[in-house]
Amino acid sequence: MAKAPKAPIVDRDLIRELTKLLEETGLTEIEIEQDGQRVRVARNAAPAAAAPRTVATAVSQPVAATIDPSKHPGVVISPMVGTAYAAPEPGAKPFIEIGTLVKAGDTLLVVEAMKTMNQIPAPRAGTVIQILFEDGQPVEFGEPLVIVE
Repeated sequence: MAKAPKAPIVDRDLIRELTKLLEETGLTEIEIEQDGQRVRVARNAAPAAAAPRTVATAVSQPVAATIDPSKHPGVVISPMVGTAYAAPEPGAKPFIEIGTLVKAGDTLLVVEAMKTMNQIPAPRAGTVIQILFEDGQPVEFGEPLVIVE
């Protein structure tokens, strides 16, 4: 049985329209949501001598990936290969959400490796600005999981 081709995830015409609107209005970012898919177009501030760069991201989850996680000073990476969980048990409230204020040592998530639940602590105090993993999905060693700013 042949699989039907997958529809494109990103509507490039929509991104072009939003980018043009950013340039016309001078806004730094625009975000819209349609049919459960969210598109955010943001312009990075650049020195006056250089032209601003426009970045577009499309996500179907509330995670907006406009920051390069590997270069952010507040990135929390996975210390092991395993399965990431946002809550202590199924159906429980997640440890963190975007905007959560955390203290150094607070549990951000749990990574299950070899049937052991490993709490991943916040390395410093701050605000969670991005959650880069999906609950119940595999993660790799060194993979960015959360950004605390």
